[in-house]
Amino acid sequence: MVEPAVEAAGLVKRYGNARTGRTALSGLDLTVDRGEVFGFLGPNGAGKTTTIRLLLDLIRPTSGTLRVLGADPRDAVATRGRIGYLAGDFRIDGRQTGREALTYLGDLRGGVPAARIGELAERLDLDLGRRISTLSKGNRQKVGVVQAFMHRPELLVLDEPTSGLDPFLQQRFVELVREAGADGQTVFMSSHVMSEVQQTCHRVGIIREGRLVTVADVDALRSQARRKVEIVFAGSVDPAAFEALPQLQNVTVEQTAGGSVLHTLLAGSPDGLVKAAARYQVTSLLAEEPELEEIFFTFYERGDQK
Repeated sequence: MVEPAVEAAGLVKRYGNARTGRTALSGLDLTVDRGEVFGFLGPNGAGKTTTIRLLLDLIRPTSGTLRVLGADPRDAVATRGRIGYLAGDFRIDGRQTGREALTYLGDLRGGVPAARIGELAERLDLDLGRRISTLSKGNRQKVGVVQAFMHRPELLVLDEPTSGLDPFLQQRFVELVREAGADGQTVFMSSHVMSEVQQTCHRVGIIREGRLVTVADVDALRSQARRKVEIVFAGSVDPAAFEALPQLQNVTVEQTAGGSVLHTLLAGSPDGLVKAAARYQVTSLLAEEPELEEIFFTFYERGDQK
């Protein structure tokens, strides 16, 4: 049986001493399967970057266990060559050109064909001949994207990876993540850009104060979320018929010259709403698909443990 790409159990990380320090992770349990694209969501200070630094063995846990690609991050030097990493503010020696830096990094990983580096640079509209010190933050970040993806690592660890990229290049990044997932690579991505998470991730984990609030399929999360619904009726309707439905919240009925307009939030199955509305003449119906950002705030405010 193949071990998960990432497996954490009871992971605790404290900074400083017991009296004056702080706890960044409080018993984190997390499993990321091989070949999945996993989104790791939470506001600043929730524990996302601490988790990523533990995965990369940049810091050590206070307690608990962690395995990455079947090995303890502290013991497996060879494992590091199977991982690609990109932080939100990529930094490297500015005296080199992009080509020189990427060739050097590729050689450290066993050699990356120049054609592969060139192909990624072209897709990102990156000039490899310029010195890195002369590049804007966005163009430096492009160099970081290339170095993370170029050796086709088994595990990509991405921490706010599109910081500094414009919307066009964010979409190019989304394409690269999708391709990595289709090729069987595992992607562990922390991001504040909900649209890129929604477009790429199979599952998401929401972290709150060092603990997971929930882990679920993106589609399952969206099915649980509240949808905004607007129904226009040809005549007047009785609001009580809709207020009695347990799956509806914030029911309002506006009387207009041509009839009535129902506004509500739907949580769960629409069956009861459809049957109640069918007793009247419906002229239009609009149900907005919930965005991942709205779902995130719903779970984060509730703080449910699942």
